[in-house]
Amino acid sequence: MNTLSYKTKSQRKEDVVRAWYVLDADGLVVGRTATKIATVLRGKHKPSYTPHVDCGDNIIVINCEKIRFTGDKLNQKEYQSYSGYPGGQSSRTAKEMFEKKPKAVIEKAVRGMLPKNKLGRAMFRKLFVYEGADHPHHAQKPQEFKF
Repeated sequence: MNTLSYKTKSQRKEDVVRAWYVLDADGLVVGRTATKIATVLRGKHKPSYTPHVDCGDNIIVINCEKIRFTGDKLNQKEYQSYSGYPGGQSSRTAKEMFEKKPKAVIEKAVRGMLPKNKLGRAMFRKLFVYEGADHPHHAQKPQEFKF
């Protein structure tokens, strides 16, 4: 009989320790940055990752208006929205989105990479996106996010 017992430790929401990270999006590519952000929000970068528990960390993204697309996506990529009414579908290009709501570009990219349920919505609430280099989360002492 084997005296060693290897048990898988499943994370509980009470045991989760959340870190704060700040990411400067100046010059970064939208899709590649969004995948890294989604990974950290889900907690998949931790060895204690548990799929059914929100064990991810908080991320602050600054300088979101300086993020970039590769190729000609700025003119070709379209963001569509639907109001639910007949004829209520509207679309705008990435260039128009940057001019009106630069925060929404990163938020939409990250939201699309998270689970589509209550757990995904809880994970998305840990993302804070700001235009410019200032953010109000200095009290949390965020670490610099490294790729």
